[in-house]
Amino acid sequence: MENNSFNVPAEFNPQNNGNAAVPTVAMSSAETAAIAMAAQQKAVVEARYKMALARPRDLDMVRQAMLKDASRPSFASVAIYHKPVGNGVEGPSIRFVEAAIRNMTNILTETFTVSEDDERRVIRVSVSDLEANTYFSQEVTVTKTVERRKLPNGEKPIRMRTNSNGQPIYILHATDDEILNKQNALISKAVRKLGLRLIPGDLVDEALWEIKKTMAQQDRQDPDAAKHRIIDAFAQLGVSVEALKEFVGHELSALTPNEIQLLRSTYSAIKDGETSWKAIMDDKAEKEASAKEKAKPSAPTTAKKAETKKAEPVTEKAQTRNDKKATATPEQPTVTDAEVVEDSEPADSDMFA
Repeated sequence: MENNSFNVPAEFNPQNNGNAAVPTVAMSSAETAAIAMAAQQKAVVEARYKMALARPRDLDMVRQAMLKDASRPSFASVAIYHKPVGNGVEGPSIRFVEAAIRNMTNILTETFTVSEDDERRVIRVSVSDLEANTYFSQEVTVTKTVERRKLPNGEKPIRMRTNSNGQPIYILHATDDEILNKQNALISKAVRKLGLRLIPGDLVDEALWEIKKTMAQQDRQDPDAAKHRIIDAFAQLGVSVEALKEFVGHELSALTPNEIQLLRSTYSAIKDGETSWKAIMDDKAEKEASAKEKAKPSAPTTAKKAETKKAEPVTEKAQTRNDKKATATPEQPTVTDAEVVEDSEPADSDMFA
């Protein structure tokens, strides 16, 4: 009789009661590193939350620290940015939010690369309040290309486009430094936006008021020194004195305290990457052109045209026709004053006499 049975390996035999060794699956070095990294990250997160709960923040101490920073002129000079675009946008700068996050304590900022290809890198920026377990995140896209109006010698563009003036724009691969600068600027702006959602608004407003007070006091003490510091700061950005004169509309020797503060916050906006000097001046030129267009006299209305037509001088032919009509009309008899008195009815006082 044929035997159809087969031998089961000892390690897979349920009747073996686990006496045989269980086979193990070999893991690659990459998998081992990933598991170790995950365990490390878990331990770090748990330690951060434990420290946050063990040392909770005191908002009175946070307020005191923020006002102390606001009283320092060197910090106050870069704590507010202003974008003179449209009706103007003003707010706390990146430096302000970074200091506020440090003073708040127990706030965690993290970045993580979501995806990447030859032309762009997507990064997720997150800001977490470890005490309140509140989390905000935002994804930013870092392009790995730059645009140039002139093509460098020996370099081939990725593609081309035409701007609004009909001029060719060349799109080239960015260098590592250019990519890093763009990435840092985008991450900083995302941290500022997300961080402001975790910082109490009343503390922000009070600190901004103290910052303006600090700078106004310093400008009153030595306005010339404040003006020179602004000129030197813009010079580092490649903005000349003549360009500053064009921006304010007069000589820099006649700068007012409000104009000094405007230039200071505009510098902070350019420094933070919120805008550029070219964008600011283009917007200024557009506003001036729009104001001139509105100041032009409007076309006469229909009523004014009708009045003008009525006031036109009478032509020679029309005057001749009017003379003929006047001649053909018979003259009415002239009534003397005496006849009018006799024919008139008696007055009311005579009737009721």
